[in-house]
Amino acid sequence: MRLLDARTPSFRDELMPLLARDEDTVGGIAAAVTDILAQVRARGDEAVRELTERFDGTDGSCGYRVSPEEIEEAVRVCSSEALDAIDLAAGRIEAYHARQLPEDVRWTDEIGTELGWRWTAIDAAGLYVPGGTAVYPSSVLMNALPAKIAGAERIVMVTPAKEGRLNPLVLAAAKRAGVTEIYKIGGAQAVAALAYGTKSIEPVDKIVGPGNAYVTEAKRQVFGRVGIDSIAGPSEITVIADEKADPRAIAADLLSQSEHDVLSQSVLITPSRELIERVEKEIGVQLHGHHREKIAREAIGKQGIAVLTEDLARAAEVANIVAPEHLELVTEDPDALLPLIKHAGAVFLGRYTPEAIGDYVGGPSHVLPTSRSARFSSGLSVYDFLKRMSVTGCSKKAFEKIGPAAARLADEEGLPSHAASVTLRLGK
Repeated sequence: MRLLDARTPSFRDELMPLLARDEDTVGGIAAAVTDILAQVRARGDEAVRELTERFDGTDGSCGYRVSPEEIEEAVRVCSSEALDAIDLAAGRIEAYHARQLPEDVRWTDEIGTELGWRWTAIDAAGLYVPGGTAVYPSSVLMNALPAKIAGAERIVMVTPAKEGRLNPLVLAAAKRAGVTEIYKIGGAQAVAALAYGTKSIEPVDKIVGPGNAYVTEAKRQVFGRVGIDSIAGPSEITVIADEKADPRAIAADLLSQSEHDVLSQSVLITPSRELIERVEKEIGVQLHGHHREKIAREAIGKQGIAVLTEDLARAAEVANIVAPEHLELVTEDPDALLPLIKHAGAVFLGRYTPEAIGDYVGGPSHVLPTSRSARFSSGLSVYDFLKRMSVTGCSKKAFEKIGPAAARLADEEGLPSHAASVTLRLGK
């Protein structure tokens, strides 16, 4: 880990280059994705089948939609312990997001104009779930359940199948989360099918969920035709810890992101130099024989940062600069520190709330802003699947009161029909 001292004048100049994430898409990926999208848009299912056979080696001659029988068989072969864990996580996610549901508002102002807004759900949500050797049932729950709670009628899941088969626990999670359609397709062609639709797959209104560089670029390119959640970058964690924190736990927390990807970033901020030294030593111990040692060692070596501060208040200031995806406050009084935090995707309070709780069973969605985008965006929620419509209704008296001003402004903007739509009603 690279050590920085926040007490020095050059600290910010040293920190900012380390936080810079290379978001530039490789030209070859962008061009390849553009071609894939064009093929699917022009040839629909035929293009999806050809591209899936080419990239995934999956024969699509019998179609890609998962049958109810396949889902039931998947549930049957899952262990009861795994299903219980899925059910516990799903219940907590549902309970949390149900509290987010907003209410419609209506009122009448002082001149008699009815005003307000209504919330309505999108009709169809598309969910991309990574496949291959990885297994992400938690990703299914965290993306699908907010859409379900919001009221989306269709929740369509796409995920690449290895040799035509999907992980049973992923299918079990999809059933528990209320996914209505599942297709064994992945990559940019799956994003294209969700965005443009094919003969066998109706288009959706919004696409959410993580994927590789091709999936991310496809989401970027179809944005505007459909909504997307975000352009996600590598995972991140920042830990603010005091001198009483357990270095073993802090090391494990930092490595919990490093094991994801060589580009994942882990940051420790503390006023205790001794803690930094003990955590670094413990990281070495935990990396030895680690299942993903090569990935984690490279990530923590290249992307790991330890920041020494004068106190915890300064640590909070540094965390706001970092604006991390995940922020742990491992201190004696995390609630005292929380009001100082402005920019973080999710905050985890105290010594018994590691980020992994948020990944699986905390309740909030684990789909969070990365690459410092927590400065201006939030994690996935029911609001991502809802739209707010404004409502206005004038009484005759109210119309006569404010109509002339509307007509005047329309005239000033050179829009005579706008003005006429008012003056005709005013009888002028």
